[in-house]
Amino acid sequence: MGQVTIYLNPETEKKMINSVKKSGLSKSRWLAELIKEKTADTWPDSVSKLSGAWKDFPGPEEIRKDLGKDAKREPL
Repeated sequence: MGQVTIYLNPETEKKMINSVKKSGLSKSRWLAELIKEKTADTWPDSVSKLSGAWKDFPGPEEIRKDLGKDAKREPL
């Protein structure tokens, strides 16, 4: 398992310590979870579950209706 040393200014360290205390995790675990979250290449489940949540949200056809026609593509 890799190790990382970080240097924080006092204000940032205080914010981190407060967040760590609220989470109930160790500093190492809290930082590891933060890094995992920030480097994820998929949407979190909380975001995926929002799909379709807004019943009155316009569909792609309605959003694009006033954009006009696309220009003809040039052949490659």
